[in-house]
Amino acid sequence: MKRSIVKLSLGMALLAVAYSCSKDDSNTPDPQAATCDDGIQNGDETGVDCGGSACEPCAVDNILEGDVTTDVTLDAAIGYELAGAYVVRSGASLTIPAGTVISATGGTSAYIAVERGAQIFINGNASAPVVMTSGASSPAPGDWGGLVVCGDAPTNKGSNVTSEVADLTYGGSNANDNSGSIRYLRVEYTGATFSNDKEFNGVSLFGVGAGTTFEYVQSYQGGDDGIEFFGGTVDGDNLVSIGSGDDSIDFADGWQGNGTDWYIADGAKAGIEGSNNGDDGNAQPVTTTTLTNITVVGPVTEGALYFKEGGGNFTINNFYTSNVDLGVKVKDTDAEAAARIEAGALAINNIQFADAPAGLEITDYIGANQSFYTQGVNTGAGNGASSPDWAAGWTVGLDNSGPSGSENLAGEVTGDVTLDATIDYQLTSAFVVQSGASLTIPAGTTIRATGGTAAYIAVARGGQIFIEGTASNPVVMTSGASNPAPGDWGGLVVCGDAPTNKGSNVTSEVADLTYGGSNMMDNSGSIRYLRVEYTGATFSNDKEFNGVSLFGVGAGTTFEYVQSYQGGDDGIEFFGGTVSGDYLVSIGSGDDSIDFADGWQGNGSYWYIKDGAKAGIEGSNNGDDGNASPVTTTMLSNITVVGPVTEGKILTQKLLFASRMVT
Repeated sequence: MKRSIVKLSLGMALLAVAYSCSKDDSNTPDPQAATCDDGIQNGDETGVDCGGSACEPCAVDNILEGDVTTDVTLDAAIGYELAGAYVVRSGASLTIPAGTVISATGGTSAYIAVERGAQIFINGNASAPVVMTSGASSPAPGDWGGLVVCGDAPTNKGSNVTSEVADLTYGGSNANDNSGSIRYLRVEYTGATFSNDKEFNGVSLFGVGAGTTFEYVQSYQGGDDGIEFFGGTVDGDNLVSIGSGDDSIDFADGWQGNGTDWYIADGAKAGIEGSNNGDDGNAQPVTTTTLTNITVVGPVTEGALYFKEGGGNFTINNFYTSNVDLGVKVKDTDAEAAARIEAGALAINNIQFADAPAGLEITDYIGANQSFYTQGVNTGAGNGASSPDWAAGWTVGLDNSGPSGSENLAGEVTGDVTLDATIDYQLTSAFVVQSGASLTIPAGTTIRATGGTAAYIAVARGGQIFIEGTASNPVVMTSGASNPAPGDWGGLVVCGDAPTNKGSNVTSEVADLTYGGSNMMDNSGSIRYLRVEYTGATFSNDKEFNGVSLFGVGAGTTFEYVQSYQGGDDGIEFFGGTVSGDYLVSIGSGDDSIDFADGWQGNGSYWYIKDGAKAGIEGSNNGDDGNASPVTTTMLSNITVVGPVTEGKILTQKLLFASRMVT
């Protein structure tokens, strides 16, 4: 049975970086510009004065870092690198338009923060969310900090307190304080360790007021909590937390906001952790909230809900859980939390325990009041344990993540795997289909490579690949760089069991896979309507990837309607084997356009070749022994080569069979 990849490790990390800033009308540098910590004066990078303080971030090597002291708007057409702390200071604002991607490279020092009195406007949408992610080639939880927003709303920690991370002041008396608007945001691989006992969450809201909009936000694969409210009055709607290393969504310190439509899955500890105050369970104002339409998918280790540190006044309506063995956790030493339950301050209306394992505990609360919950059948965040419809298109790691959802391809395929054309795949490393396994790629799938030489797709001898593109909806394998260029990534390598004149059990020129044998009809699958772009990364000092390399591939394989575009080395090359190649296009190859060698015994028809650097077609037998058997033998028909070329339209110096070639 084939299975669909929906939770491969993603990343979608775009490493190309840039930054835009405002320019004065005179285009004249500020003669008084001071020298910043990086030794570059304000304006030196662009030839203009960016305004504001001399050390304000402005096009400094196209990196986000430092303080924002005026109103700044990013550019969605640019991929940004977050190299350090990027702090929006009081009185300033940061606007991030839909589709912007920010890739963090600075570890713990890399985070985005909004100071009390400042504002952030994240203007994503369902088809083009704002993405803050790791810039690592192999992203992992804890790669960077996260997003921190500080406001002037009440908390029970007092006013003018310091945030747990980022060391910013928050809290006050303005319940309607406005820190801006955050809509359709995805944060990935957050949770860097700030100190021995403090870690960043995906998004941390400290004393944020009800004038702020916070909705359609996802935390994905964070190293600590996913989303946390530290006091304040802001509401949180349409929130998603997937794969948190601690709790999935937390609130504490007198939070007085509400939440609707939360979808939580794969968290390490509690689905929801709700508390009042870790130092004084009765601190005022008491955490008070109404949560509606909530789904928690386990397993969990600390309950679907952990009511702790005095808890608070909670009402939860339409609470769906799946695969949780504990519904509500309450410490038996938490006297303040127990008192609130006895007083009716916790009310869960209509909780459903679906797919409950044996030994389900609805609650481990040992007090007298066991009627604070009622059970029923409901939908939770929308579709029970399945992804809610409102999460489609902008999330990642869910079963309905749409085109804006991004997942990483890396490692080995050992079973039958089918990709999903609606997911934007990031090829971060080698992705190898092993013997006995298969990879199916449906029409319309796009795979973007971000890992340089390390990024290639390969099919081992005995494995199969099924690329099922169509004329109107091809499969595309391309560069993930913002400014793609030849050589950005490896390419596609397929190894088979058909004869070559290099022998059997030889090693492929790139990818180090074994190929060659005696099965002329060997079947490595079917490749139809495929386009590979910007391939040809250097594998070693004398080896480069081609766009598509076929090593000993057999005649049972289908290979047709394939284009190589702007490859750094050869476009398409046959290394022995018996597979035929029909309807092939090679445009802008950095070496030869289409090659065949090593006893290839297939045929070719309808080849269109243009703008190659060297030969249009290079045909050879064996570089070590020109008489090696089997001898390269082919019939080519309906061939076009458009020059100029430097080594002839057909390079025949090495051919023993030129008289049998028809063009």
